[in-house]
Formats: sequence, C-alpha cells, structure tokens
Amino acid sequence: MTTSPLPDPALVVLAGAAGSGKSTWAAARYRAVEIVSSDALRGIVGSGPADLDASGDAFELLDRIVAARAGRGLTTVVDTLGLDDARRAAHLRLARAAGLAAVLVVLDTPAALCRERNRGRDRPVPATVLTGQLRRVRGLAATAAGEGWDRVVVVGGDAVPGVAVAPASSASRGRELRISSGRDARPVRVMLQLSRFPWGDDPARWVRDVALAADAVGFDGLALMDHLVQIPQVGRAWEPIPEPYVTLGMLAGLPTGLRLGTLVSPVSMRAPGLVAKAVATLDVLSGGRAFCGLGAGWWAREHAAYGLTLPSAPERLDRLAAGVETLRALWAPGTGPHAGRYVALPETTCYPRPIGPVPVIVGGAGERTLRIAAELADGANVAADDRLPQRIDVLRRACAAAGRDPAEVEVTVLDVAVVGTDRDDAAARVERLRGRTRAATFAARHHAGTPAQHARRYRELAGAGVGTVFLAVPDLRDSEDLERCAPLLAALL
Repeated sequence: MTTSPLPDPALVVLAGAAGSGKSTWAAARYRAVEIVSSDALRGIVGSGPADLDASGDAFELLDRIVAARAGRGLTTVVDTLGLDDARRAAHLRLARAAGLAAVLVVLDTPAALCRERNRGRDRPVPATVLTGQLRRVRGLAATAAGEGWDRVVVVGGDAVPGVAVAPASSASRGRELRISSGRDARPVRVMLQLSRFPWGDDPARWVRDVALAADAVGFDGLALMDHLVQIPQVGRAWEPIPEPYVTLGMLAGLPTGLRLGTLVSPVSMRAPGLVAKAVATLDVLSGGRAFCGLGAGWWAREHAAYGLTLPSAPERLDRLAAGVETLRALWAPGTGPHAGRYVALPETTCYPRPIGPVPVIVGGAGERTLRIAAELADGANVAADDRLPQRIDVLRRACAAAGRDPAEVEVTVLDVAVVGTDRDDAAARVERLRGRTRAATFAARHHAGTPAQHARRYRELAGAGVGTVFLAVPDLRDSEDLERCAPLLAALL
C-alpha cells in the first residue's frame, strides 16, 4: 500500500468488486460533490441504488457529469465497479484531454470480506457474479500498471487505507537565513505576511490581536506589505494599507517572539538610508527581531498619486543594488566614509545601530534581481509557483558567478495560499474568492487545501531547499481566523 500523496486535482477512477469499500475509501478522502457514483445516480433516476433497470440512464448522467467536471479541471472521483476495460480507457483519455492527472485505485479487498458485506445488502449481488468480479479485480491489480495511468494504487486488507490526497509542489535548496525563533526544530520557518487589513472600527486592536494570535498559534514572524495604495492583486484601492514601519514599531512593543519586517520596501519610493534608520530602530526596539525586505518597486499608480517619479526598470535595479549596499554600510561599525561598488557615502553615522546582523531579503523574480540578491543579500524572495526551480537555478548560478557559496543566500517564498479547516471548507473559500477565475485554476494557483496538505507541501519545499515561507492568507478576517493555521504549524514541529 502506497502512502505518498495522490495528485490533486485529478481524475480518480475506482475499481473493485461489490463490497470492496470503494465508496468508503472515496468518502474518507474527497468531498461529496467530487464523487460521482453510479449507485447514487441509479437512486436518482431509478427506484434505488440497486435498480439495474436504471443503469443506462445513470451511466449517461455519470459520463456527462464526469466530462463536465474534468473539462473545468476539477478533481473527480468515478465510483463504479471500474472493471470495464473500455470505460477505464475512456476515462483515461478524458483525463489526458483535460490535462488532469489520471489515477486508478484498485481495491483488492479479501474475497471473504466482500462476500460478507454483500450478504448484508438489501439486494445482494448474485454469488457467481461476485466471484467473477473478484477474479477480474485480481487480474486488474496485476496488469493496471501497463494501462498508462499516472498513478495506480492497489489497496488490500479490511481497513480504509491511508493514502493521502495532496497537491504536489517543487522547489530547490538554499541556506538557512539568520531568522531564528523558538520553533527552530521545524524544517522550514513560516512567517505570516499581512497584505489586507479589514480592521473595522478599532485598527490598533485588530493589528495587535492578529500579531498576538500569530505568535500564539506558532508563526515565526510577521511581515507587512509596503505600498502606499492597496494593490489590485489584493483588494480595492480604498481599502486601508497602513504605513508599515509605524505599524511595526507598535508591534515591536508587544510581548511576542515574532521576527518583524517588510516584504518588501521598494527603493523606488523609499530612500535606502531612511530604510536603514527605520530598520535599525526597529531592531533595537524589538530586541533584535528585525529583518529587512527590499525590492525595486513597480506600481506606477501609487508613485504618481504621491508625487513620486517611477524610474525606468534598469534604474530601479541600479537603485536596488545601491540600496542593499547602503544598508550594509550604515549598519557597519564606525562612522567613516564608505566607497563601494554601487554607492559612496561621506560618512556612515547611523545610531542606534542594530543589535545584531539584520537579514536583508531581496524580493523579485527577474534574473538581474536574483543576481543582486546573490551578490549582496542574505536571502531572495520569490513566489511559490511552478517556476520556483528555474528561479533557484538562476540564483545558484549567480552566487557562483559572484564568488559566493549558494548556501549563504537563503531561498524564501511568498505563498498566497487558501487554508481550509477541511476539504469542504477549502473548496468553499475558493468559491468565495475566485471571482471569474475557474475554480480549479484558482485552487491550483493558491494551493487550496487543508492544514495537513499545506504542512506536507511545506515539508517538500524544505526538503528541496526553501528555508522560510511567508504565508499570506487572502481571506484573513481577524485574530480568531488564524486558528485554522495552528494545525499546519503544529504539524511542522
């Protein structure tokens, strides 16, 4: 019996004799709306689940439902006997046409148990028919691997087997950033990234309570987005987005162990020297818990609205490299002049100094941005998407070109993920959030799943090289809403 996660979304075809436990297996793993059962459809179009006279209509409906769901990229579990070679082949072709993973689950349940369950039915399958089904199942268990499925799971025994369902993910390995906490036993650190602030009538209380709850449920840190106007990827322009360093200053006084910083501050609208001063102060006031995220900047609207000039992309990247160097110079011992590769300063007087080394994370996925991170930063932050392996490869090659050990530059990811308390809750959240985007597309883009699925995915990221995940919960309401993240974080310990 395999215990590795099944792909999700997928077209899952069950195969097994009457009484083998197919419906029980499916119900333990999938939402009811994801399971298309021929017995259930007989009960709808006929007199009951065992009304064989209704089989034609039931299978016609089944085929239409399966095709419609697959065409929308939705996980679909086909609960029939699954022993018809032609129907299995048709489902396999459908999965290929829809771009879905194709999974065959064969329930090779002991014959005596199937017969016992069959005898307990209101309308048992004739003994000779059941014997034939059992024989065909044994043959299928031996030959299914040659049919072309992406995964074949053969389940035996009398228990509901423990094959998990989880979305796959991939990444690459970097080094551990100097962001530590009391949860260092985890394979990956998880920071809460706040980008929405539905704080109602008491903003200070909302922010305080969310930070205290984040610490209580087990987050390692808290990062704030740094924008002047709420970005369209997150919300509407008139929604509140507070000045991050003022907000972080308030959070520094709370009794938490959270690391605090921005993800990320754009050099296109923040002078690096002022960022250095703000972060150094934050580090002192928080007792050495600050980190600094720095990026090039990108959104023209907020620059224009606040009377700021948005430089060209090459100039912004020049400023980013100079900005990281400026931070290092102003945080270094002494007050003398600095003459570096990207910036010259007549003096480097910046007091208070940070308590200790402050990690600098460069955000952005472009090749030059990653080269800047490789040369100058402690970490790079990119999206947790399918292009992550390629971006990490660029980062590693850039480290080698800069003469740095790739282990010195940690890979961190921003993960805008839908976290549901269970599979049904995750699907309901997708439906509320997706707008006009296809549900399957939105769910895949935001790794929609349960806490256990996210914990498994984070372990995969850690095993592949990611050191820190910045988790942004797109539908976070308040501090109590963070409770759904607690099982995820606990599973990583």
